[in-house]
Amino acid sequence: MADSVVDLVAPGVLSTGVAPDATGDADAITLEAFDRHATSLVRYVRSFGLSEDEAQDVAQDAFLALFQHVSLGRDSTNLAGWLFRVGHNLALRRRRTIQRRPAHCSWDEPQARTQTDSSVTPEARVILRERRQRLTRVVVALPDRDRRCLLLRAEGLTYRDIAKAVGLSFSAVAKSLTRVMTRLANVVEGHADV
Repeated sequence: MADSVVDLVAPGVLSTGVAPDATGDADAITLEAFDRHATSLVRYVRSFGLSEDEAQDVAQDAFLALFQHVSLGRDSTNLAGWLFRVGHNLALRRRRTIQRRPAHCSWDEPQARTQTDSSVTPEARVILRERRQRLTRVVVALPDRDRRCLLLRAEGLTYRDIAKAVGLSFSAVAKSLTRVMTRLANVVEGHADV
């Protein structure tokens, strides 16, 4: 008999917040993970240069893999990190496949829609645009590992989840993010340029 509520809940609780029943309810676990992480996973996969449709396909494949993983009774700890790691690998594979295809121009890509804030002066818009361009140049110039860590952190993943998704140690993720944030802060404050 359990001594506390923690003893009753903690042993079977997954990182998705769902406790599996005796039959290992893969449907419920996958749906819960989808509700929590689908949007973030698609955004992360898009960072590999994939189109919206390709990113949706990769995310769908990742959730299918999650369903199969849970159905087979495999390790269910830290499913968020596992899911982003699978998405990471699938996105890399998809990007390699796309790079081998003949180049063509696609007119189906949705164009970015921007709305201007009429309360912001033209000078302020120029300053904001220049700052955004400087930050974008810094992010693009980052080593791939640092950029992935930053993007996953921006999606709200914990350092531990990022470590699992990118295949680094916890301390390597912490050092990477500290280095990136210091560099970004210096650019924003005008102490450094790209």
